[in-house]
Amino acid sequence: MSTPPLNHLKQAWREGRPTFGAIATIPSIQTVRIMAQSLDWIIVDLEHGPIDLSTAHGMIMATAGTPCVPLTRVAANEPHLAKAPMDIGALGINFPMISSRADAEKAVRSLRYPPRGERLWGPFHAPFRWNVSMADYMASADDDMICMITIEHVEAVERIDEIMATPGIDIAVIGPGDLATSINKRGLIDDPQVQELMARAEQGILRSGVPIGGVARTAEQANAMIARGYVALALGFDWSLFQRGIAASFEGIRR
Repeated sequence: MSTPPLNHLKQAWREGRPTFGAIATIPSIQTVRIMAQSLDWIIVDLEHGPIDLSTAHGMIMATAGTPCVPLTRVAANEPHLAKAPMDIGALGINFPMISSRADAEKAVRSLRYPPRGERLWGPFHAPFRWNVSMADYMASADDDMICMITIEHVEAVERIDEIMATPGIDIAVIGPGDLATSINKRGLIDDPQVQELMARAEQGILRSGVPIGGVARTAEQANAMIARGYVALALGFDWSLFQRGIAASFEGIRR
């Protein structure tokens, strides 16, 4: 009998169904639990936010009992940074700053056990998150784990075809903030030059057939991206969603 997959996101993406998520930067189990009721996936941010591994473990566990799939974003494309998040239950790793095929190959191999990759054994806590035996976790771990790469540098756009030809990438997302920064346009996401680079990255990912993801700042933008083929849309960071919710609460109130 085959082991059923733990990860339903890959099936949704293969079928072209859009999924919605957010990036969690606040070290809060309670915040993740609230967001997990409404989102398909959450990326626990170990790159920029003040979250340590112990707190990340609690945040990953907070998604249990919901359809939300926990992923983590690591600080760099290094196997040792991806190892512990997977072993505590994350079902995917978001690798930043993938700018070459060698970068992409390194990321892919970090997530799979030999002979498909170089992941070291030690998933002591992941089976508890998914309520499966160690044997069942190991049987499906290679196929369940999501390799999410971020295209966020001008050099990555120049090499987009070689990057996207790398076997084992499950989804590629475009990071507008660092992409703008890489051409000295910090914070200027809507700058025509930045938009042109984003369009080139988008076209390269769509050409490859690999699922594509990105940031949708408005409902109008999200709908347009879905129409172009996006299947993973980040609706914001936890802090930005709070800001927008508070601002919406004040609408119509005379102060």
